[in-house]
Amino acid sequence: QVQLVESGGGLVQPGGSLRLSCVASGYMFRGNAMGWYRQSPGSQRELVAQITSSGGTTTYRDSVKGRFTISRDNAKSTVYLQMNNLKPEDTAVYYCKPPGWSSDYWGQGTQVTVSS
Repeated sequence: QVQLVESGGGLVQPGGSLRLSCVASGYMFRGNAMGWYRQSPGSQRELVAQITSSGGTTTYRDSVKGRFTISRDNAKSTVYLQMNNLKPEDTAVYYCKPPGWSSDYWGQGTQVTVSS
């Protein structure tokens, strides 16, 4: 079965950093693009960043450009999201999922809280 396991979240002060990890299993990881998404209370889940299967191309939503970096290690079936200069508005549960998949495949996510 497909498993997407996110980790690395936590409580951090504004301006701090976190590195999220997503370990995938149950499908051919290297053949699919991967995205990081987030959802805060009262908001729809939104795409934060995505990376092609080879890792050669990345895209980001405007609000995180210059602060977040998505990367992947296909040998480890893992994608990462390095988050720097975190802001309170980054507070959310973060999820990983191939962008082309349906919403039925969300994992449990990892909570990121940015607060003084």
